[in-house]
Amino acid sequence: MNRKLFKTFSRPAPRPRNPYYQGPVSDHFDGVRFFSPNQPPDKSLKDLLRWQMQRDRKAWPQSHPSPFVDKPPASVPGLRSVLIGHASFLIQAAGLNILTDPVFSERASPVSFSGPKRVNPPGIAFEDLPPVHAVLITHNHYDHLDLETLGRLWQRHRPRFIAPLGNDAIIRAEHPEIPVEARDWGQSLDLGHGITAHLTPACHWSARGLRDRRMALWCAYVLTTPSGTIYHVGDTGYGDGRIFQDVRERFGPPRLAHLPIGAYEPRWFMQPQHMNPEEAVRAFRALEAGQALGHHWGTFRLTDEGIEEPPQALAAALEKAGFPAERFRALRPGETWTPSA
Repeated sequence: MNRKLFKTFSRPAPRPRNPYYQGPVSDHFDGVRFFSPNQPPDKSLKDLLRWQMQRDRKAWPQSHPSPFVDKPPASVPGLRSVLIGHASFLIQAAGLNILTDPVFSERASPVSFSGPKRVNPPGIAFEDLPPVHAVLITHNHYDHLDLETLGRLWQRHRPRFIAPLGNDAIIRAEHPEIPVEARDWGQSLDLGHGITAHLTPACHWSARGLRDRRMALWCAYVLTTPSGTIYHVGDTGYGDGRIFQDVRERFGPPRLAHLPIGAYEPRWFMQPQHMNPEEAVRAFRALEAGQALGHHWGTFRLTDEGIEEPPQALAAALEKAGFPAERFRALRPGETWTPSA
């Protein structure tokens, strides 16, 4: 073989470049991509095509309005949590107002004319939000990182934006004026008012396009507050359950846990990244949480289960596990929770 041609064929493929984050190798970053410990292999294009060709997709209504609408107070001295929709919460604690994964756009999509469309309006109108002090982003999927909404929040409220490593670059590419505080798993930020945000692991992944899979980190949050510990999970698989046990061991049993209960069918495809209601109850047990609120269902159609299947499956899983139904509520947009006296 021609020596020049041999060198061309034998040369190793160029190492991909991470456009969002450059940092040292760690136990969950290989220098290019992030990963969860014991993470199963990524699903392939063949797996995706198999799912799309064999889908048993339950019907969803075009509109599924919530019976609840919330107009929150400007501040709360104790603790109050309300689901805006999907994984978007307003947490009010000790006078601080915190949003998680705020999505007020009509679609969870890179384009405005296609992609998952919300079937109910936000449970709090954007104009009815109280002064927002902090925004917590768990990861960069379009149903959690909505750049249009982040821009609106910056213009109106000037909050602090907190996100896992790499997501700051994604936000700044669209909104260079927004300062984003990016942190790694195990790191913490003081939000004021006696509240600290701690970034903890989740069993998930990230991508905004076809070539950036796992190039930005994902996380869950623990909020230690004067009114108790709050654990917020945007997306996660159950894995071996260690992430929930670690939260309980490090911070004690949370007073409140936001746990996803939707977007889980088919299991062969979704299990590594999304808990089903039975697994969410197992996580609730591992956390020993005082109260859980179920989210990530009933707003955007992402997977194959019917719109009402998550709360129905949650009720069955709670009964089987011997928990009272009120200990783990599947919230609708605009529905609030406050602790009992």
